[in-house]
Amino acid sequence: MTPAARVQAAIEILDEVIEAAKREGAPADRIIADYFKQRRYAGSKDRRAVRELVYSAIRICGEMPQCGRAAMLAFAEQDASLPALFDGSTHAPAPIGKSEQAAKPGVAPDWLVERLVAASIAGDELAALMGRAPLDVRVNALKSDRSTVDLPEAGETLAAPQALRFDGGTQVEQWPAWRDGLIEVQDHGSQLVCQALGASPGETVIDLCAGAGGKSLALAAAMDNRGRIIASDVDKRRLGNLPPRAERAGAAVIEPLLLDPGKELEALSDVAGAADLVLVDAPCSGTGTWRRKPEAKWRLTPERLAKFAQTQDNLLDIAAQLVKPGGRIGFVTCSLLDEEGAARIDAFLARHAGWSAEAPALPLGRQYGKGTRLTPFHDGTDGFFVAMLHSAC
Repeated sequence: MTPAARVQAAIEILDEVIEAAKREGAPADRIIADYFKQRRYAGSKDRRAVRELVYSAIRICGEMPQCGRAAMLAFAEQDASLPALFDGSTHAPAPIGKSEQAAKPGVAPDWLVERLVAASIAGDELAALMGRAPLDVRVNALKSDRSTVDLPEAGETLAAPQALRFDGGTQVEQWPAWRDGLIEVQDHGSQLVCQALGASPGETVIDLCAGAGGKSLALAAAMDNRGRIIASDVDKRRLGNLPPRAERAGAAVIEPLLLDPGKELEALSDVAGAADLVLVDAPCSGTGTWRRKPEAKWRLTPERLAKFAQTQDNLLDIAAQLVKPGGRIGFVTCSLLDEEGAARIDAFLARHAGWSAEAPALPLGRQYGKGTRLTPFHDGTDGFFVAMLHSAC
């Protein structure tokens, strides 16, 4: 592909990304992969270059652009090498018209920026949300240790006990250590959140929104494979990824459990009032993960945000019925919005007498409300809010 053809390909992909954001369709990475499945002639350098153009254009636009061309024109205003490629040649984008408007630059839609600023995410903190994420791995303590694991690259040692950092494009899933379950890809912030939970060997733990089980795997290692972890979720597809991951990691204490929405307590009746720890890694807006999924900023609306908050309240109320006297709930969201963090803890405490909240002490992060917050700018991690809720004995 010529450089101009790469720009045109990026514009076509951006059109699909914008439409998918409007109708809650496929994420950008899947759209890019599908685009090139139909264009086998494109080499690896072409794919990387086009991907870079797509994500650069997404990052530069605040409000959702009208079309992919407007998004790319916004990026062209920042990259002096691009305008000349709009030359109208074969497979190239048409020349830029004198009155043609580029998309408005910014970090996110205006209403969302206002919510973030209200949550003390402004200036450099706000800009960092559109940065580029590194690739972090967790060395699986059930099989190895960070000080002795044999990897093709050394990696940067991080604050979490088994965390290593590599460049964003590192293909760790092709390494024998990944294949053999010695390492798992997991953001450093996510590893720190698991550390904050304080899971101990012999405990009964419920991962109420386990998804594909990344945190359940980390908890199994922290518990030295002793105790019981019930990894539950309502998403059959995501939860189905956990058993092979657990087998590869040697995590024998994890029990996957598929839940029916609205009937969670029925499925978990055998452990109601008996869990030492319930992890509520709640569905949320994902504002803390925009470095990896920048187009997510176009998918969120005030109405969706309100629904996320309602879901989080419901999950916390369920968790409160599962914890034994003196037990604890770990509330986690990969969001930096107050509506999905500090406000949810305050609302829970107002509904549940006898409970208390604690901001976990971590090697990174800062106290925010009654919890601890990690941010890309301050901590180099994805954005997280984590708080520990303790029931009365």
